Amino acid sequence: MNDEKLLERLSALDSNTISDALDFLGLPGATYGIRPLWNCPKIVGKASTIQVAPKEGKTPTVHMLTPVIAEVTADDRVLVIAGGLEGISCWGDIVANAAKMKKIRGTVIDGMSRDIDGSEAIDYPVFGRGVTMISARNRLIQTGSGEAITFAGVVVNEDDLVIADRCGTVFVPAAKAEEIIELAEKINTRQEAMVKAVRNGRSVAEVMHDKEFDQIYKK
Repeated sequence: MNDEKLLERLSALDSNTISDALDFLGLPGATYGIRPLWNCPKIVGKASTIQVAPKEGKTPTVHMLTPVIAEVTADDRVLVIAGGLEGISCWGDIVANAAKMKKIRGTVIDGMSRDIDGSEAIDYPVFGRGVTMISARNRLIQTGSGEAITFAGVVVNEDDLVIADRCGTVFVPAAKAEEIIELAEKINTRQEAMVKAVRNGRSVAEVMHDKEFDQIYKK
């Protein structure tokens, strides 16, 4: 199945359901603590991975992230930034505007952002650990891109799928994307039926019993 169709199917789901599918399959991918930094919409896309690290010395360098943004040509990308430091920004409104011009779908950061009002003003989604005003300049540099990174304890590869919403951020390994999404769709259908059963008066203890979830595998 082509990537565009997979992204459409993923967009119809949420981070909770994808996390459940990963659990069922014994796969990593769900993260904790990476949440929307303004009331932004869900984002779904393909990962453009970026590694940052503390800067050593004072030699002027190209500002981190800008080479990756400049090279983007597709409209299905999500920037995935690993290596942020507590209290130090990895993102701001100037790069947000540049990303918006490139039709990048959003940014997820294992770290922090500044200039949140600027990102919100242009409707650019940003997910991360928190907000700060402290600049990355002379504190952080980009050390790699387009390679495997460790993001909030999860190994993320270039082109893995990303879904980020109000409950958090989840990564879907590209090699197993169709299997994971197919299972998530089954889980979603089953859980919708369980909600309906509770609303119709069935005992929630029965509805939530482990055996009910086991039925997902049998469909």
